Amino acid sequence: MTHIETAKAAMEAQIGTEVGVSNWITVDQAMIDDFAKTTHDDQWIHIDPERAKAETPFGGAIAHGFLTLSLASRFAYDCFDMAEGQVMGINYGFNKLRFLKPVTAGSRLRGRFVLTSVTQRNATDLLRENALTIEIEGSDTPALVADWLGLAVFEA
Repeated sequence: MTHIETAKAAMEAQIGTEVGVSNWITVDQAMIDDFAKTTHDDQWIHIDPERAKAETPFGGAIAHGFLTLSLASRFAYDCFDMAEGQVMGINYGFNKLRFLKPVTAGSRLRGRFVLTSVTQRNATDLLRENALTIEIEGSDTPALVADWLGLAVFEA
């Protein structure tokens, strides 16, 4: 059996199961400010905690939705190792993405992954889809849910 065949069989056995829960990450105001600078998105609900506390229902500044989403890569590093013969993993996109609850500065987040499908695209690529939930510590409503696609690329 080739490396890709072995990996595909192992992944197929995990379809429908939770395959990883990441460590918690604190999203503090400094992280939000850095993200605003990097993306040139300096909307006041993100970078002006006093105004956000006074003028929004959130109780303070909130993280950019795309900041929350960008942490998915970090959460994946906590949960997934490269398979034998795999040379890289590539973000392939999303089939669904919903932002369900704002993330206030100081919140702690983690990612939870459920493998939903695996498809061999060619001799070197496995396309994996995971249902991703980014949880907010202490909240019943997650920050976001997404169907995340990733390519596992194997040596030829």
